This record gives sequence, C-alpha cells and structure tokens, in this order.
Amino acid sequence: MSKPEPQPPSTSNFIRQIVDEDLRTGKYAGRKWGGRPGTAAEHAQGASDPARIRTRFPPEPNGYLHIGHAKSICLNFGLAREYGGLCHLRFDDTNPTKEEQEYVDSILDAVKWLGFDWGEHLYYASDYFERLYAFAEHLVERGLAYVDSQSADEMRARRGTLTEAGKASPHRDRPVAENLDLLRRMRAGEFPDGAHVLRAKIDMASPNINLRDPAMYRIRHADHHRTGGAWCIYPTYDWAHGTSDALENITHSICTLEFEDHRPLYNWFNERLAEGGLLNAPLPQQIEFARLNLTYVVLSKRKLIQLVDELHVDGWDDPRMPTLVGARRRGYTPEGFRLFAERIGVAKADSWIDYSVLEDCMREDLNERAERRMAVLDPLKLVIENYPEDREELCEVPNHPQQPELGRRPVPFARELWIEREDFVEEPPKGYFRLSPGAEVRLRYAYVVKCVGVEKDREGNVVAIRCRYDPDTKSGTPGADRKKVKGNIHWVSARHAHRAEVRLYDRLFTVEHPGAGDRDFRVDLNPESKRVIAAYLEPATAQAVPEERFQFERHGYFVADLRDSHPGAPVFNRAVTLRDTWAKGGAKR
Repeated sequence: MSKPEPQPPSTSNFIRQIVDEDLRTGKYAGRKWGGRPGTAAEHAQGASDPARIRTRFPPEPNGYLHIGHAKSICLNFGLAREYGGLCHLRFDDTNPTKEEQEYVDSILDAVKWLGFDWGEHLYYASDYFERLYAFAEHLVERGLAYVDSQSADEMRARRGTLTEAGKASPHRDRPVAENLDLLRRMRAGEFPDGAHVLRAKIDMASPNINLRDPAMYRIRHADHHRTGGAWCIYPTYDWAHGTSDALENITHSICTLEFEDHRPLYNWFNERLAEGGLLNAPLPQQIEFARLNLTYVVLSKRKLIQLVDELHVDGWDDPRMPTLVGARRRGYTPEGFRLFAERIGVAKADSWIDYSVLEDCMREDLNERAERRMAVLDPLKLVIENYPEDREELCEVPNHPQQPELGRRPVPFARELWIEREDFVEEPPKGYFRLSPGAEVRLRYAYVVKCVGVEKDREGNVVAIRCRYDPDTKSGTPGADRKKVKGNIHWVSARHAHRAEVRLYDRLFTVEHPGAGDRDFRVDLNPESKRVIAAYLEPATAQAVPEERFQFERHGYFVADLRDSHPGAPVFNRAVTLRDTWAKGGAKR
C-alpha cells in the first residue's frame, strides 16, 4: 500500500466563508468582555477580547459522545485553531436528573483523545446559574417574562399547531410584582415540581412554535452534580445556551440543523438582554450545519441505550458501538477521525456518508503508523521434513515496508510452523498460487518450500501438511531469489508462537439504514459482528501494551485492547480490514 497523499482542506466548509467575511469586516474587533470567562492574562491586556474568533463545543453531560460528536468537535476546535482563535468546552448541564460526573469525565477524555485542548476555557452552564437567574428577573421586570401556573398538559393544549396559532395563558398578563414574587418563591423552594413555570412573553401566534412563549425555568427538586441542592429551579436549554454563549464572548455558535428553528429564540433572548445593557454587542451568531448521517449505524441515544440495556453489545465502550469510547477500543485513531471530518466537509443540506469513508480514513492513518506483524488466525500445522528438529534460526523482518527508518526485527523460524488454513487446498482452482500437493511457495521472509504430503484425521480433515525446503532460498541471502515462485504466505513458528485471544469485529448492522421505515432496528443486527478466536502470533506481540496498533499481515489492522489487555497477555481487536469487503447495497462479508 503506497503512502497516501496529504489531503487538502475541504472546499465544502461554508462556515469558513462566513468566518473569512467576519474577519474581513472586523465584525468582532474590539469586543468587550461579556462575562466571567477569560484568563487573568487575557484580562490584563485590557477590556477587549483578544481572540480573533471564539467557538465552543457544548455537550450535555447525559451520555457518551458518539461519532457524530467527533465531527462537531473537529469543526469547532479545528476552526479556532485554523484562525488563531479559541474554542471553549462548555457543559450545558441544566438537567440534573439525567446528568452525571461519569459523563463529564468521559467527554473530557474523548475531546483530549481526539487531540484538542481547551486550555483554561472549561466552563459549565451551571457556572452562570446566578447570572441567568438575575437576567430572568430583569426580563420579568420589563414585562418580557411571566410565571405560568398551568399544568404541562394545559400548556401543551394551548400551544397550537403548525397551522393554528396558540392561545395565551390565563396567567400571561399577571402584574410584574406578582410574577417577581412567584419567581422568587419558586427559587426558594416553596412549590412542588410542576406547580409553576417561568415563560418568555414573545408571540403565541408566531408561525415558529419555538417563539410561542417558551419555558425558561422549571421547578425540579433534584440535586445537581455540581451545585448539589443549591437550586430547585433549573433553566431550560434554550434559555441557558445562547445566553452562556454571549457571556463567553462566543463569536460563531455552530450547531446542527435541528436547531435552525431555534435561532430566532436564541437571538431574541440575547437581543433583549443586550437592550437592557446586560450583554455586550456584537452578539454571537448561530450557524447551522448538517449533522453526520452515517450508514450502518444508529446514533439515536434511545437506540444506543436499548442496545446496551438489552445486552446486544457489551457496554458503552463495546468496540462495535458508534461511541467514541467504543471506537477507541476498536483501534480507530484520533488522526483518522480528523481526516474523516475534513474529508466529508461541512454542508448545509442533509446527506448520507457511507461508513466505508470512515473505514478508509482509518486505513490511511493506520497504514502509516502501524508496524507489521505476522499472525495466523485459522491455524494449520506445516512440518518441514528436511529441516532439523533441534534447529531454529532468526529471520530479519522489516517493521514497516514503506518506512525503513523503523528498523527490522528478528522472527524465529523452526521445523514446525503455523500457516493459515486457507493457504492450502488439495484440489486447487485455476489461478491458485498457494500450497497444494506438489506446489511450491515462499514462506514470507524465509525459504521456498514444496508440499510433499498431507496428514488427515479419521474424518478426512487435513490436520497437517508436510513440506521440504530449499536451504539456498532464504530471503535476504545472495541468490535467494534464483527460484521463482508465485505464492508467498506468512507463518509463525509453532515452538515460539504467542497464543492470544483475537476479536474479529465487524459492522454492527447488516443494512445501510437500520430500522428504515417502521422496521425494528434490532432485526438488522449483524449476528457475525463479533467473533472471538484463539490465534497464533509471532512472539514479539506478547509484549504489546494497551492501544498499541499493528497491521497483521494480510488480515488487517489490530489493536491491543485498552481494557482487557494485561502485561504479557494482550487481547487484540480488529479495527478494520485491509480493504473494504462490503459490497455496494449492503451485502455482508
């Protein structure tokens, strides 16, 4: 496999064009600090924000990140890096009943693993709870928010439809003083969950349902993973998200297309606060892009939870899962993900990306970084009759055929070897150049051998083949290539082999669009997505450390499992095969 050419930056990233124009016009030049974020060194430079652009990656800490998030991470951190700006990592932790520190820790690890650093700019929406509450009182005082005492069902019934305007709440015109009193008592914990809701007063007849007096605060008597029991009212995502962006001086708030209809609300909140002198202009601009739609996977959190809870997979970090923790255990690389994100580009319109594109990016990266090793996954014994039983020798083998600077390693050779079962056929078809009775092949990096016999068990199964070797054909010695043979097979010395558990992972689903239509997505699960075998590997692999990656020659790219490998006893996972073996249209391997 030849060295891949460097990939030029994608030309499909329309967001770059927006950033270029904003920088050209100086849209964000001379911004003043809008909130508490910013290091002491940055504040020491003066009241202006020194960053050219500021983006953010704002996950909710209520689950594990998946491959779709990798695209957003690469986009937000990549743009900031490209333009000499900053990218914040902010947890939008506004729902205490679904958020856990476990998820926070896993997200921090995932972003670091992908190769990005937020430096001192790690924030939480909960950092701003006091500010958000003060902002809410400000809107109430201006008559732009009110406390609604309807039940959730009553509010839903009055919300209207896409073709029918909503109906105003009977509490919409409560006096300001009464609204303030109720809001403060909500915060003080006087009311049970669901008794009241703080809503923005916008337009119940708006064709955009998101503007029909959306909720800002709900009562929820639940401890928060960071603030404990300090709060019993929590801001909604729409209220907290855009305001947090403005407080952090975010310039470009990049999100997926499902938030396009929320943009007017994002702007409404920030503009009302800026009018009141609570936020500084220019305000952040929300830009939507198409989320990652990838074939052969499901990214729905509900469906992923179902896979885990129903034991279709072995947890969130199962190497078949589309989570980043799963991809990492699978052997996928951060560099491969960054290449994938750049290759697919950023578009405004939804489209599907074939899973093979991601696999190809991983192959390209692994081809460069993975040293080669020999491994026999389906062993068949080969005995060299004319090789002395007590003799063994070392064959010098390159660690990487395209990178001689990585050196060579010694691989032991002896009378009895393991070869792949598929490398011997008693009655070979036309064009078969491996071992068969009377045929000659080269044992890779070693000698030319000729098959002179076969051993079978009582059922007629081949259990060993017997060969004779030509001692003048050892690879790397003068005249070794005088005997020309078409076949070349790999091997492992039976005496020296390291026996290891190898997990052959494949795609989790057998069709491009699992669960398409009304079909249960679980019927599309691939029963052959995981196969565990005992394989024979060259002895050097016994010292592999977790996450060390190799190309097992002729088989694909493998990684020592991050969780189950132990010193001297690595477990290997197949990351990806050497080439795409899934036919167009969803045919299985």
